[in-house]
Amino acid sequence: MNTLLVKTMKKQLLRILTISSISAILWSCNQSDPIPKGSYVQGVFVLNEGNFTQNNGGVSFFARENTTADADVFSLVNGNALTGGVQGYDIAGDHGLILVDNSAAGQDKIQIVNANTFASEATITTDIENPRDVVAVTNDKAYVTCWSTLNSDYSYPVGYVAVIDLATNKVTKKISTDKGPEKMIFSKDKVFVGDYSYSDGNKLTVISTSSDAILSSITFKSAPNPIGVDVNGKLWVQAGIELFRLNTETYAIETTLKIGTDVTKTPGNFAMSSDLSTIYFVLSYSDASYVSHGATYKFSINDTQINVTTPFINRIFSGLAVDPTQGLVYAAVTPSYSQAGYAVRYRGDGTLVDSVKVGVAPTGFYFKQL
Repeated sequence: MNTLLVKTMKKQLLRILTISSISAILWSCNQSDPIPKGSYVQGVFVLNEGNFTQNNGGVSFFARENTTADADVFSLVNGNALTGGVQGYDIAGDHGLILVDNSAAGQDKIQIVNANTFASEATITTDIENPRDVVAVTNDKAYVTCWSTLNSDYSYPVGYVAVIDLATNKVTKKISTDKGPEKMIFSKDKVFVGDYSYSDGNKLTVISTSSDAILSSITFKSAPNPIGVDVNGKLWVQAGIELFRLNTETYAIETTLKIGTDVTKTPGNFAMSSDLSTIYFVLSYSDASYVSHGATYKFSINDTQINVTTPFINRIFSGLAVDPTQGLVYAAVTPSYSQAGYAVRYRGDGTLVDSVKVGVAPTGFYFKQL
């Protein structure tokens, strides 16, 4: 089952907990002592969604030179669990913001921690419902996309971006967006907000971070997913099986690329290389038994077409990211929703480096450097 479909069904309690067809071969890891408590000033954070009905998500951590991880940093430091699935993490100043999505209505929250020690600082629950992504726009302000409470028929209401004031730890404003606001990309003084709802949402919303006001809404034929800003300052957006390169000032579409021709295959988990000139992504599809198949590909921002016949890595992942300091590709592996997953590291040529055992259902990474 592709990643987007899994997320939707998960929020509705209709999620089918099937084991994906990600390869069963997992590499063994060299063991070393876990990172001492309080030593989270640099390294790799792994965001684990966990099993939605069990609310057992968490944040794992390991130093780049290690091959073992603290499976649940928040519990290790604070003595209690986050109690929900982890949807996002970002750092604003000395504050880390963890998005926690609980299976029970009204129990979602933003858990704020000290970014260096992971000690709990505050919890925001008011005006936070179905949080999806978080972006720090200054040292004391962050944006959080929220789906809001879904309708009784599981359709999407108008969503919003919650403006978080980290001086007071409160939501100071809710910026209404299209239905199903999801991923955000921050560029200069703007945030580009994508959609997730295939049936209801198809607009890329542009917000000014200085005024917290909407500057523009750009319409696509299907739900737009902003990927990132490349080395030339251009924004890349995926919508369906098409990729678009946008001018971040005029919002004009400068280039359109097809991701193959098979509309039954879903591209996702996009990540940009450390030099911002290569884009990695997973292309997957589900069979009649809801088992996922596919592979991982890459292309240059200067390519005129995308090669989907020769995989970068011949397997699918539940998340991708590139470490900006080392350039290694980090791939999340979810064997099932009842056991620990793995962070697998690859070089830029696709050769395997190693793997690190993390929490249940890893989907994202955050790289911290001094």
